Amino acid sequence: MSWLAGSALFLATVAFMEGFAYVMHRWVMHGPGWFLHESHHRARTGRFELNDLYGVIFAVPSIVLLLGGVQLGWWPGFAWIGAGIAAYGAIYFGFHDVIVHERVRTRYLPKSRYMKRIVQAHRLHHAVETKAGTVSFGFLVAPKPEVLKAELKRRGRSGVRAPRKPMFAED
Repeated sequence: MSWLAGSALFLATVAFMEGFAYVMHRWVMHGPGWFLHESHHRARTGRFELNDLYGVIFAVPSIVLLLGGVQLGWWPGFAWIGAGIAAYGAIYFGFHDVIVHERVRTRYLPKSRYMKRIVQAHRLHHAVETKAGTVSFGFLVAPKPEVLKAELKRRGRSGVRAPRKPMFAED
């Protein structure tokens, strides 16, 4: 397979993964997979949460496709697809775990309109602690925050997290 065709397959896979992630997040994680994802909508008590198992689950197809495409003599396109899945996972980790949830401390501060929009959209997603009533299920593509706030208001703010007490507030 040529580098050009492989690169196109890689980029198409990364783009496809945003749609796949949306579907999985909305109808699996906030559906039958809530038993794992619920931990992500609660305050984390340790370094890890049950929701982290989704990263392991979603890494398996990438590993299998890379192994098959590189070592086992399968169609070479599988390696490019596996690499695209892995790249999306890396982008997701950087955006979701590092920038939004600050599980890895950095000095990065979102400045572009795009980064501010997706960070705010994800934070509005986490404003709801329940399985239903949540908004914004994508990771790299997100509706405008005004649209999400209006939708939360329209839903009567059901399941919306109570405001947090300031860290250094006096009792």
